[in-house]
Amino acid sequence: METRVRFAPSPTGHLHIGNARTAILNWLFAKNTGGKFILRIEDTDLERSADEYIGQIYEDLKWLGLFWDEGPDIGGPAQPYRQSQRLNIYSRYAQKLLDDRKAYYCYCSPEELDQMRKESLAKGGTGFYNQKCLHLSAEQKDELVKQGRKPAIRFKVPEGEEIVFEDLVRGEVKFEAKNISDFVIMRSEGIPTYNFAAVVDDVLMKISHVIRGDDHLSNTPRQILLYHALGFEIPKFVHIPMILGGDRTRLSKRHGATSLDQYRYRGYLPEVLINFLSLLSWSSESGDEILSVERLIDEFDFSRISKSAAVFDTEKLNWMNGHYIRQTNPDRITHLAIPYFQQSNYPVDDPEKIKKIILILQEKIEFLEQLPAHAAIFFRDKVTVEDAETKSLIRQDSAQKIFWSFLREIGAIENIDRDIFRRIMKTVQNETGIMGKNLWMPIRIALTGEMHGPNLPVVAEILGREKCEQFIKQAIIK
Repeated sequence: METRVRFAPSPTGHLHIGNARTAILNWLFAKNTGGKFILRIEDTDLERSADEYIGQIYEDLKWLGLFWDEGPDIGGPAQPYRQSQRLNIYSRYAQKLLDDRKAYYCYCSPEELDQMRKESLAKGGTGFYNQKCLHLSAEQKDELVKQGRKPAIRFKVPEGEEIVFEDLVRGEVKFEAKNISDFVIMRSEGIPTYNFAAVVDDVLMKISHVIRGDDHLSNTPRQILLYHALGFEIPKFVHIPMILGGDRTRLSKRHGATSLDQYRYRGYLPEVLINFLSLLSWSSESGDEILSVERLIDEFDFSRISKSAAVFDTEKLNWMNGHYIRQTNPDRITHLAIPYFQQSNYPVDDPEKIKKIILILQEKIEFLEQLPAHAAIFFRDKVTVEDAETKSLIRQDSAQKIFWSFLREIGAIENIDRDIFRRIMKTVQNETGIMGKNLWMPIRIALTGEMHGPNLPVVAEILGREKCEQFIKQAIIK
């Protein structure tokens, strides 16, 4: 049987990092088995759903490289792939359950339901619905309709049934039907609830494996009851552990960035997010942590998914992203860096200069958003020395002697590159008798304002002759 998996986000906000991990694992499994990856938009929350978020979902998934085989924008044999466009389908299956007496109309108002819940809890119950509308006569129903009541549809939970299924991560899982109240499958306004719509869609889209977070585990028994009632074959379930923050509570905004686009805008590479997020619940048999997308596809299997919650380690993500940046072709990093330079109002009309800057900074950053701060030394018109010790060092007579010697030498050339810079420094050494750190440190401070930094001959080459001359003159005490 063909593997068919789905990623079914709700367009009510930006794509959460946990949902991105779910999408990645679905996509990896589809690729590993030569199956289909289907995108479905669950937009039945009409008040909160927005087309702008659908567009953002498309953009985020494409940025990751998770292209889908069927979906709202490209169609497919089970279209439409937006739940808001499938309401007549849900109504048809709800009617089937009504006809088979496996569901019934519920006319209870929100106030009545709230009172019912309170009374149940007061008696030591669990707040269950008391099946008040299950045995209404036709006359009673007519009277409620005359009052303007619009009924919801409730599923009648079979009595005394044990729900057992095999989860490919958690093993055998059991639920008692007696612990499940008759639940709504269609709201009074004709909108399906999550569990009902998901079952109908998964069946009609021929989903073979439902891969999702284990926060959905409590939904599974209700869905299995619906599969049975409708005579549908049950797919295989895979519940992956949730992602926790460093304090081992559920990942949230207080832990920092939680939406995928925040990582994208900060300059994390998409292949890093795939690598990192896949390892939050899965591991390679090799023990390797740096895994290409090709290796992840080849090695992925459910047997190596942990049952324990995964901890989102930002330091590890930063380390991994830094590793990938260092291993990535500088031309690509240069291309990706342009928007960050533009945001800082750095000129980008000299691509060769930008590439030289990237080559010198590629070893020093963990994500691309850090580039402008490190690159500032190459774009300013004046070097400001803030640190008292540093300021004192370049005011010394020996430093001033170096500056005057350097200035004479650089004035005699038209252009400067790293080799010419080294020759100038050698001449300054011979003229002043100063060498080593005592020679190079004053020049570094004059050109960069700092005692530490990138390779100085390369810095001088990027700055160019005029800037080097300008900064050295600024360091000379008038």
